[in-house]
Amino acid sequence: MCGRFGFFELKYFIEQLRQLELPFEEEEGFAFHPCYNIAPESNIVTLLAESGRYTLAEAYWGLIPHWAREMPKVRPINARSESLSVKPYFRHMLNRRHCLIPASGFYEWQRSGGAKKQPYYIHHVDGRPMAFAGLWESWQPVDAAAPPVRSCTIITTRANHQMAPVHDRMPVILEAENWRQWLQAGKPGAEKLLEPSGEGTLDIYPVSTRVNNPLYIRRDCIAHLEETNPG
Repeated sequence: MCGRFGFFELKYFIEQLRQLELPFEEEEGFAFHPCYNIAPESNIVTLLAESGRYTLAEAYWGLIPHWAREMPKVRPINARSESLSVKPYFRHMLNRRHCLIPASGFYEWQRSGGAKKQPYYIHHVDGRPMAFAGLWESWQPVDAAAPPVRSCTIITTRANHQMAPVHDRMPVILEAENWRQWLQAGKPGAEKLLEPSGEGTLDIYPVSTRVNNPLYIRRDCIAHLEETNPG
């Protein structure tokens, strides 16, 4: 799964979009706030695709389907790639509302004996920002005067060999050359991109348990455990 990540490199993500000649617009009022420890139910940066247009905007991390009559108690932060086409929560968005969710890296917890878990930080070995494959939706509350709520979920897949000792799942990390294909949701072949990352592309190292607290968002969240006072 992917339940926590960081994003603090927007300008580099934008540079990649321009290098790939992926034209986009920033939603009016869009503002970026770097964060080293992003938790579910936060508003996160997304590149939304709809009708051939790409928009850099914020979306609530926790999917709310458009057909919900009221705010659902279950708002999935992850969607398993293997069941996207059959799960009612996701199948109406597959091949219709795709998005990229940029990240500098993500966290996963490995059980190290008893109830204790050791957090790890995972990022591209070359330091480039990541882009997770995602789905997004717009939901209108019962109160017609209330603004619609845009939400998203991160697609996960089985772990590659590098990730497997830490966790059996990982987010789908799209290589930059595949960003356009994923965003072009109506074209065939996008689902073939929902595979684990190539071996050797990630750097994985332990970090302080301070990251367990979703309110702790400082830069030292991503510091190698040997560089911090364990806490």
